Amino acid sequence: MSSVRKHASGGPVTDQPTIPEPSFAERARALLYLCRIGSLATLSRKQPGFPFGSVMPYGLDERGRPIFLISTMAMHTHNLLADPRASLLVTQPDASGDPLGASRATLLGNVLAIDEKGEIAEARKLYLARHENSKYWVDFEDFSFYRMQVVDVYYVGGFGVMGWISSEEYQHAEPDPLADAAAGIMEHMNRDHQDALILLARAWAGIEAQEAAVTSLDRLGFHLRLRTQDGVRGCRIAFSREVSNPAETRSVFVEMVQQARQH
Repeated sequence: MSSVRKHASGGPVTDQPTIPEPSFAERARALLYLCRIGSLATLSRKQPGFPFGSVMPYGLDERGRPIFLISTMAMHTHNLLADPRASLLVTQPDASGDPLGASRATLLGNVLAIDEKGEIAEARKLYLARHENSKYWVDFEDFSFYRMQVVDVYYVGGFGVMGWISSEEYQHAEPDPLADAAAGIMEHMNRDHQDALILLARAWAGIEAQEAAVTSLDRLGFHLRLRTQDGVRGCRIAFSREVSNPAETRSVFVEMVQQARQH
């Protein structure tokens, strides 16, 4: 998948065109950035060939590589010392009652101890920024920092949206600029602007709906879940221009609603 860096364009439509979206790599980076805990699968030393799953808090470095703080007493540490191959599954925290429709990413890679002193200090800083309570045990002698050297990434964005991402593309991508604000924007739109969302669905996607809810949002546009006479439908609507912060997002929503009312 190549990164999508296009501006949305055009006005209200009746037949929905191809809508620009962030690349899978960008979406995976945003997901890993927003989440804090995943499921780490290591290769069992006790039962060779079997995967061993562990709940695993993680930090992230500037290339999106997960950083773990683990104890020599933990079973997953024993497994990694015998074979560093592992996978980390991270899922969208709010699945809206439908976990199979939620975004998730599986990172495959080699998990190795961080040995260089300067890198340990940086890993400590990054990890504690996400898991402040770890300050109570981070300096225990049996705890050490490990980092996943990502080999491959598989991303699922919901039903029928999935694909592999190369490690190079994943590590060079950046989280969406609205990643931190998206949840609040969606909550506000769904709570206070139901009529506007229905209007946007009609004008910009050509769909008549009785109810509408924003289910995801990024710098290029947003997805709606719609209740229509024919059942539940989904659509994506592009922003009239690319946004980079909540203020710009609000302005674009207002402009698009105003344009929709004129048609």
